[in-house]
Amino acid sequence: MLNDPDSATLDAWLTEFAAALERGAAAACAALFAPECYWRDLLAFTWTLRTLEGQADIQAMLQAQLPSTAPRAWRLEGPAKRARGTVEGWISFETGAGHGRGYVRLREGRCWTLLTALRSLHGHEEREGPTRELGTPSATDRRSWLERRQATAASLGHDTQPYCLIIGGGQGGLGLGARLKRLGVPTLIVDAHPRPGDNWRSRYKSLCLHDPVWYDHMPYLPFPAHWPVFTPKDKLGDWLEMYARIMELDCWNGTRCQSASYDDAAARWTVQVDRDGQPITLHPAHLVLATGMSGVPNLPSVPGMDRFRGEQHHSSRHKGGAAYAGKRCVVIGSNNSAHDICADLHEHGADVTMLQRSSTLVVRSETLMRLGFGPLYSEEAAAAGFTTDMADLLAASIPYRVLPSLQAPIYRQIEAEDRTFYDGLRARGFKLDFGEDGSGLSLKYLRRGSGYYIDVGASALIIDGAIRLRSDSPVAGITEDAVLLEDGTRLPADLIVYATGYGSMTGWAERLISKEVADRVGPCWGLGSGTTRDPGPWEGELRNMWVPTAQPGLWFHGGNLAQSRHYSRYVALQLKARFEGLTVAPYPRT
Repeated sequence: MLNDPDSATLDAWLTEFAAALERGAAAACAALFAPECYWRDLLAFTWTLRTLEGQADIQAMLQAQLPSTAPRAWRLEGPAKRARGTVEGWISFETGAGHGRGYVRLREGRCWTLLTALRSLHGHEEREGPTRELGTPSATDRRSWLERRQATAASLGHDTQPYCLIIGGGQGGLGLGARLKRLGVPTLIVDAHPRPGDNWRSRYKSLCLHDPVWYDHMPYLPFPAHWPVFTPKDKLGDWLEMYARIMELDCWNGTRCQSASYDDAAARWTVQVDRDGQPITLHPAHLVLATGMSGVPNLPSVPGMDRFRGEQHHSSRHKGGAAYAGKRCVVIGSNNSAHDICADLHEHGADVTMLQRSSTLVVRSETLMRLGFGPLYSEEAAAAGFTTDMADLLAASIPYRVLPSLQAPIYRQIEAEDRTFYDGLRARGFKLDFGEDGSGLSLKYLRRGSGYYIDVGASALIIDGAIRLRSDSPVAGITEDAVLLEDGTRLPADLIVYATGYGSMTGWAERLISKEVADRVGPCWGLGSGTTRDPGPWEGELRNMWVPTAQPGLWFHGGNLAQSRHYSRYVALQLKARFEGLTVAPYPRT
């Protein structure tokens, strides 16, 4: 391998880097980085998710963290490759806490980007392969597997308390629960829906995932090879229900959390829940809100809403278009849900008007699949040897600061290739954008979690006029039977759907715990980019996601299926380390 010049170059850099780390020479380590450089660390050095930018930041982190990290055994894994002027490749290493993996990119012999990710804890590795359990009764416990499983389930939350309580039994909560189960951390998942997967089953019937199957696998159990590219919502609901059963997760469905408060002296929560009408008090050490990346639904206050005689609801409560054949329907909003609901209503014979309030990023699914997801998450990527785990790490190895410069050329190509499509939308008056800096969908999602639509057919209905569009006048008010626009237009309506988005995840913390705690934690999501709905200062990571918060024992876990899958590993490792009493000192933000 080292006969390859690029691999020899990468190996030589790694050898020098490892030697400087072993000497504790923080300045010498930082000097091995280029003037523009980034080190993204997922727990391995910082015990948090942190991106260091520039040599000074890297040197300061190493001076603070090297004594407790004890990094060693650095190795180049596989041959290096050249891409966009860099020499790059996979690396592995160990710390005093565990095993790690990473990815490094060199420019002109010095490091441009470095990813280091803790993957497991020494002495607390997941049991798999040669270390898997036998499954048979032991000499000291003759109960069957089922009997032991039933006893554990019956005790947890009653005779024994969970170390971790996860609120939310969707893909995020179940995936994290599976990680913690494999690590031996007593965990209880509670969800208000009657069955796992009902958070998807209960939505409008035409809903499918907009991300492709290769991007959406759950931890440990990938979808089978015949699975459709875009998963229908009921199929996903059934998969999640089976996932909970196969992974033997302790789930209390039909359970609503009433309140939660933290006892600083006891370092535990008191959580009041109602399980099928029975009040129960739980005392976990850690509380994880896994309610998705979105918070409480945003329902606007429009003059006259209380006078409307028809039906009106937020998009989160929309069950489908079957009941609205022949009805006049107005959908306020123009992002994913608004487009899906408009198309669904049209399909069922409704008269539909979309009210666009602000410009929207639209990208055709086929084009996004090829130019956006294709390099890492596609049939071709899998055939080329990219496992989901490799794809996740490669995606994570791109610092958020760098991402706009890499995404903007892709969206210039998308706009050029689909010019006829975009011209058709503009001709109908649709307000388009590609992000404030042209960086596209991924950055809009990371910065604000809204403002986009992945087109799976609704745009053609708008272009053809089958879905009417108004984007030239804001909503002024609502009468008994119509929506009024500021230009005087009256839109008769039997149904109004407010596809107006959601607040921050901290809205759930305010409802469950207190406004004081929510204010102390601050907003979830966003990078601090200074763009619309993502005020600064720059964070370099998603705010308050997957890391300790300002409220002891409170965590937020969410995002799309890919983020929930990948970052559940790091939330689980942080909780496992605390459960085992390991010394965990997150590198503080300045």
